[in-house]
Amino acid sequence: MSWDDSGVYIISVAAELAGVHPQTLRTYERKGLIKPARTAGGTRRYSGRDVRRVQLIQQLTQEEGVNLAGVMRILDLQDRVDALSAEVERQRARVEEVRAEADDALREALRDRSSEIVLYRPPEVERHPTANRRRTRRVR
Repeated sequence: MSWDDSGVYIISVAAELAGVHPQTLRTYERKGLIKPARTAGGTRRYSGRDVRRVQLIQQLTQEEGVNLAGVMRILDLQDRVDALSAEVERQRARVEEVRAEADDALREALRDRSSEIVLYRPPEVERHPTANRRRTRRVR
C-alpha cells in the first residue's frame, strides 16, 4: 500500500486540499462516493486518492453539470476501468514471465539435443543364400 492509498489527512485538511467544506466530505461519504479510512477511535482519515476523487466529483458536478447519481455511475465505471487496467498489467507481466521461461526451456532443449546427436548407420543385413537364385518353373 502506498502513502497515496493510506489515510493520512484529517477531515479539515482533506477538505481544504480538495477545496470543499468538511460537511461536503461527510455527505459524499454518506452517499458512498468516498470511503475514508477510520482510526481505531473512528476518526476519518483521507488519502491522497480520496482528495483527488473529491476534486473529480466537484469538477463533474460544478463544471460538467452531472448530478450525484451520474457521478456515482461514472466513478463506478472508472473504478472498474482501473481494476481491469491493473489486471491487464498483471497478466502482461505474467506473459513476459512465461515467455522467458519458454525461451529458457527451448534453449535448454536445443543445447541438450545438440549434444545427443548420434550418426545412425543401418546394420549390414546378410542376404539369404537363395535370395539371388532364379526360380525355375516346373513343367508337368
